[in-house]
Amino acid sequence: MIRRPYIESSTASVWQNDPQNPDPETRLRPMTDTLRHSVIYPGLPDEKLPWDKVTLSVVIPAFNEVKTAETLLRRVREVPLTLEVIVVDDGSTDGTRDLLKDLEREGLIDTLVFHEVNKGKGAALQTGFQKATGDVTVVQDADLEYDPFEFPLLLHPILAKRADAVYGSRFLGGPHRVLLFWHSVGNTFLTLLSNMFTDLNLTDMETCYKMVRTELLQSLPLSAQRFGIEPELTARLAQAHARIYELPISYHGRSYAEGKKINWKDGISALWYIIRSNVLAPKARPWAPPAVASWEQRELPTQEQTATEGAEAP
Repeated sequence: MIRRPYIESSTASVWQNDPQNPDPETRLRPMTDTLRHSVIYPGLPDEKLPWDKVTLSVVIPAFNEVKTAETLLRRVREVPLTLEVIVVDDGSTDGTRDLLKDLEREGLIDTLVFHEVNKGKGAALQTGFQKATGDVTVVQDADLEYDPFEFPLLLHPILAKRADAVYGSRFLGGPHRVLLFWHSVGNTFLTLLSNMFTDLNLTDMETCYKMVRTELLQSLPLSAQRFGIEPELTARLAQAHARIYELPISYHGRSYAEGKKINWKDGISALWYIIRSNVLAPKARPWAPPAVASWEQRELPTQEQTATEGAEAP
């Protein structure tokens, strides 16, 4: 079940996690639009946005992440937004599948899908995208390299109707672990080549954090099975004439000893997908946002509705 907190008023529109409160039952308290805005963009005038109306679908591909999956999912559930959490296990063999079943029963996962064999990150994401029912969809890896508490930062330009897609860049000055020089060189080269084909000026095409309006995302022709999904998705968004924003995020990278899976072969594959996705068919059709966004058509839940949903929850 998608968790939507009861909205007491237009000013108490979302929830703030209060780490200083030791009581987990009362730790979440209302966060006003003014407070949220000051956290995201300090010093700017307040901008009222419909945080209480939007549902964010979080698609999490998982492959052999038994060490980090539970910690990641609990952190995702602490994000003060209405979330639909979709996890796609891509043929894990290390106990991740059994762990995810337990976490689904606990209510941390709304939709859990299993691939019987490992098909690749791209295949897992496409499965998850098809299941998404929220207004906006974001990709979240099952490791702990990216912090889901930055979802509101990425969501802001979409709710403000300035963007159709937002990329979280690891190379725009956010805090990050110092790690793997040649990986950063490879990322820079692949982003440059992708930009040459798409005529975009991204700094981090390979980032995991891609947040896209769901109706746009589900209209894109995607086929990459592994890590080629990153350049393919970028090419399709450019072909659709999507308005793309890029914002700095933190990054806590892993070493190979800690479980990092991407390797030089995936870099070679990315080269092919950059060319294929930008030159060969099928290409995405131009897309324009509707005059009224999906979240604007949604009424706020009443206290009675929220109580009923809670009573029906298992």
